[in-house]
Amino acid sequence: MPCLFALMAGFVPRLADIILWIARPTMFTAPFGGGWFLPLLGIIFLPFTTLMYVLLWGPGGLTGWDWLWLILAVLLDLMHYSSTAYSNRNQIPGASGA
Repeated sequence: MPCLFALMAGFVPRLADIILWIARPTMFTAPFGGGWFLPLLGIIFLPFTTLMYVLLWGPGGLTGWDWLWLILAVLLDLMHYSSTAYSNRNQIPGASGA
């Protein structure tokens, strides 16, 4: 069951980003200056952070408590990567300590 949760944690934010990009392309690319490269990198490497940034961004940028939510999104993305690495630690030669 934990494997299913890890799969969903990696897949669902990316799916939400892609659906939002297709449904509202102007809203999705506006925080990134209208380009496509940074949003694509965000979907690949920090999908939840990208989703939160797009949802929180306004014409004046991020203000006040928006930064807290963005920092929490970054931490969630990093925790996902670290938990995945920790759960696969025995598959790396020399990484399982005695």
